Amino acid sequence: MSRSVRRSRRVERGPASSLHKHYVGGGNDGETPAALTSSRRQRVRAEYVALVAEGLSERDRAIVETIKRLRVVTGAQLERLHFADLAESSRPVMRRRVLARLVRLRLLVTLKRRIGGVRAGSAGLVYALDTAGQRLTTNAASGKPARRPWTPSARFLGHRLATSELYVRLREAERSGRIEVLRFLAEPDSWQQTATLGLLKPDAYTLVASATVEDAWWIEVDQGTESLTTLAGKLRIYLDAAQAGHLGPDDVFPRVLVAVVDEARRDAVDSLIARLPAPASSLLRVETQDAAVPFMLAVLHEQDEADAQ
Repeated sequence: MSRSVRRSRRVERGPASSLHKHYVGGGNDGETPAALTSSRRQRVRAEYVALVAEGLSERDRAIVETIKRLRVVTGAQLERLHFADLAESSRPVMRRRVLARLVRLRLLVTLKRRIGGVRAGSAGLVYALDTAGQRLTTNAASGKPARRPWTPSARFLGHRLATSELYVRLREAERSGRIEVLRFLAEPDSWQQTATLGLLKPDAYTLVASATVEDAWWIEVDQGTESLTTLAGKLRIYLDAAQAGHLGPDDVFPRVLVAVVDEARRDAVDSLIARLPAPASSLLRVETQDAAVPFMLAVLHEQDEADAQ
């Protein structure tokens, strides 16, 4: 004879949530610390970060590392990067669940500015590393303090998210087997110190590969908000660096791809490059942001064919 079992209302909590009170601050619901619901946020202690780290899944860690690399990423971009292995109908549900948990753990924080407005829903939320996420991914010996990020201007945020989008598209191309992304650096990690010209400040650097060829690119993400005169000044610095023999991160001088916002801007920048001195014609390229990754794939394919001949 079967018997019914009355379920307990008591919720078993893992070590990370049970020690929120001790290491972060008392919680008002037993799961979310009061620090997350109050403007007076308490300091995240090292013991709490270590304990949270023990309970993270491989996907959790990958998400945190992605945001460390790119600084800001939308929910939709994270879904494409880290939930593509799930059924299409399950991706948004799992993405919301996982990201909400990482926010509760103070690994991630959502910025006040949403991409696409309220109608975009949680996919339009923009994520950055919260204090626990910063402490988890930063060497304590560096002495760099963890500070909660602020919401930047729409112009700055749009520029950074355009860089994040290029990274997402490169990874999607890699997943399809058309390319291998050996390295991707977003600013400031992409910046390159030179001996005579000071600091080169590309928005991104990537080293991509096919089966037989590796190709290095510095990327300037152009949203059309700067004058062509300002852009020309930036591009001349790359030309000067090439002529001076300065090398990039992988001991080669990368070509420079200017990824522009639309076709009209592409035509304007293309004309600008044609007026610049050598070696502009061989070093500088311009494509729309939508066409940037297909262009890099095409260049690799051309080099593969040249090597095969």
